[in-house]
Amino acid sequence: MSPWPATPRGRRRRRARRPALRSRRSGPDGDPSTHGETAAFRAAGRQPTYRGTTMTTTLSPCWYCSGLILQFGISRLVVGEARTFEGRHEWLAGHGVEVVVLDDPECAELMTAFIKEHPGIWNEDIGESS
Repeated sequence: MSPWPATPRGRRRRRARRPALRSRRSGPDGDPSTHGETAAFRAAGRQPTYRGTTMTTTLSPCWYCSGLILQFGISRLVVGEARTFEGRHEWLAGHGVEVVVLDDPECAELMTAFIKEHPGIWNEDIGESS
């Protein structure tokens, strides 16, 4: 049995060095559209503005989550690694979001192990067929 009930992604939105929230996994509610970014955003509730907010993520966000980041003006995105899933961080950078890719080996190892152990969950999460 795997220790992961869903894709092991963490997300955090920060403003003024204070964490606003964190979501550790995508899809824990059984909704495949609930990625860590969307879970974190929903949990934060309404804010007067998202400008000046940083979202940190294990992986580069997909199109769906990238649209959310751009739509609500989240200013900065920190990506743990973009090897296992390239995502749309470059698209966000081209639209004015400050993007930092850490290329963290621990993030890449975690995701590589998860993908190998759970290809079905991974493919659902990224919108691919198994």
